[in-house]
Amino acid sequence: MDDPIITPLGDRALRVNFGSVISEHIHKNVRSLCVLLEKYPRWGVIEWIPSYTSVTIMYDPLELPFEHGYRYVEELMQLALSEPLPPARTVEIPVVYGGTYGPDLDNVAAHNQISAEDVIHKHSTPTYMIYMLGFAPGFPYLGGLPEELATPRLAEPRTVVPAGAVGIAGPQTGIYPLESPGGWQIIGQTPLTLYRPDAEPPVLLQAGDRLQFSAVSEDEFVEISESVRAETYEPVIRWECEADD
Repeated sequence: MDDPIITPLGDRALRVNFGSVISEHIHKNVRSLCVLLEKYPRWGVIEWIPSYTSVTIMYDPLELPFEHGYRYVEELMQLALSEPLPPARTVEIPVVYGGTYGPDLDNVAAHNQISAEDVIHKHSTPTYMIYMLGFAPGFPYLGGLPEELATPRLAEPRTVVPAGAVGIAGPQTGIYPLESPGGWQIIGQTPLTLYRPDAEPPVLLQAGDRLQFSAVSEDEFVEISESVRAETYEPVIRWECEADD
């Protein structure tokens, strides 16, 4: 693990920053620290929040002074030198592309001067890294979108984007977990539920997971939707060991 910069955030949090660029190497450091925080809990730590390049650790200052928290992080970083990361999950996300499910598919195709079929193929081929969750509960920020699919946001955001909508905004792609306003170019929709507040855990995806989109037909979308509502659908998940840098 690279040496991070540890700074206080008020009197109830500290930030562990590993760099200033989005990269899989930095993300591996972020994930490693989160895994060790889970494996070796310290009294006084309330929660931790991973981002693209850092981890914010919330704590009770009456139980864990900043100096003790600082040393705790240093101890975890030493452990990271000898403890490999556990296998990462790759979650398959079925998507029906185009039509009423993906009203902006043709916009993305036209902007990049390729066919709609090429957009679907290029979007569903890569394995994406989930760097962080944000914006809404369970919204995954993904790395790995092919450059030839990058498309600006809509000039006028929609007031309503359905839950499960799959979109592109600039060089990123993501999935709306809840119905909400949004300005991303919507190219498809997944029937899976990404956020269920009554479930444990409440979100399907986690930072550090990998994600693979799988194109399905409208009939398959309806069939999977029915299974999801009946709570009989099991997402396709593969476990893979991470390669060393």
